[in-house]
Amino acid sequence: MSRLDQMSGELIARLDSAPDLQALEADRIALLGKQGEITRLLKTLGAMTPEQRNVEGPQMHALRERVSSAIASRKAALEDEDLQRRLAAETLDLSLPVAPGPQGSVHPVSQVMDELAEIFGDLGFSVATGPEIEDDWHNFTALNIPESHPARAMHDTFYFDRTDGSGRRMLLRTHTSPVQIRTMQTQKPPFYIIAPGRTYRSDSDATHTPMFHQVEGLVIDRGITLGHLKWTLETFLKAYFERDDIVLRLRPSYFPFTEPSAEVDIGYTMVNGRRVLGGSEGWMELLGSGMVHPSVLENCGLDPDEWQGFAFGCGIDRLAMLKYGMDDLRAFFDGDLRWLRHYGFSALDVPTLSGGVGA
Repeated sequence: MSRLDQMSGELIARLDSAPDLQALEADRIALLGKQGEITRLLKTLGAMTPEQRNVEGPQMHALRERVSSAIASRKAALEDEDLQRRLAAETLDLSLPVAPGPQGSVHPVSQVMDELAEIFGDLGFSVATGPEIEDDWHNFTALNIPESHPARAMHDTFYFDRTDGSGRRMLLRTHTSPVQIRTMQTQKPPFYIIAPGRTYRSDSDATHTPMFHQVEGLVIDRGITLGHLKWTLETFLKAYFERDDIVLRLRPSYFPFTEPSAEVDIGYTMVNGRRVLGGSEGWMELLGSGMVHPSVLENCGLDPDEWQGFAFGCGIDRLAMLKYGMDDLRAFFDGDLRWLRHYGFSALDVPTLSGGVGA
């Protein structure tokens, strides 16, 4: 047996008996490090004759390869032994409850609905609700919308293949105005209500979805004028956007259920290329409004010579987008938890006029 073969056997036996990874690493450095035993042996090749190098060189390199392979094998065995020891020592009690992190957020639409209820409640309004599956009389006819009006078309309205007991076509309500009709039919004036809820129209893009949220307001009392309407909207929007520099502009418009009718624009100012509500540098359409049409009052059994009122309506999703800086309406309904964690509200962020409706 040659000297290198004997050395190889002794070194491999030494490595195979390394008790742990720390001892194995010390052996690796002692043998293959810059000043290691095998490294020094390889350096002697330079002083040999060509004939000696041809004989000794391959044997020395073979020794280094055997030692390197033995180190790798022992390292893998020691790591496996260490893993088995930890697996045997560590246990997981699956019967123990997992400590939960923050669970869920309040959706921006729900938050804005609470803000609206808080603001209008302070103004003396109550919240009214009604069915989302309506008949065409409450949704259209009672609101002075004629049979030929394009809002009744199939491409705008989701109709059902059935009618109610009176032969009226059934549909998904296109606005929350039927709540106003049902309130005026079943209760006695005066009325000061808001009607928030889900509505449905056949439309879908960055600012429209087939299902969206709308809030409408209705006031019916004696001596109501457009001045009351403007004051109510100004008070509401200043409280909602939490700014005193909110400016409104009422433009003449047409809605079948109000006369006169007005589109309401809100002023904005450009700041760093973005629209910021407040001021009157530019104007943005926000909601529709007007005095309740006498025919609508008559349809509900009220005398228009005795009772007058105003109504207004706005998209709740749009209000949320404007206040909280959201650009795409479709994200409201995607169910993306990352979006909701970013824009959602804590359950303790309860809107109050004293603490701030946007808390």
